[in-house]
Amino acid sequence: MIAPLAFESPVSLNIQPVSLQSPGLTRMFAAAVVNRQFCEMLLNNPQEALQRGYLGETFSLTKDECELLVSIQARSLADLARQINRSLVTR
Repeated sequence: MIAPLAFESPVSLNIQPVSLQSPGLTRMFAAAVVNRQFCEMLLNNPQEALQRGYLGETFSLTKDECELLVSIQARSLADLARQINRSLVTR
């Protein structure tokens, strides 16, 4: 028999909505995940990657997002995501 959890105290969570999500960044990372060539371009020459876009479509990024992306030196897509996230959270 399984004992009921009658004496478990309630837990309250204070969850803040994430307002830093950018559809443009999300689409850019999705393109980098599915296409190795785009990923390499994004890591090695982000400005060109942003100008070319993926499959004929560019990404709607703010000026600050573009400048941030171009300024980051990342060795992997995970490293790029981590650095972008860290920069956006601290703003």
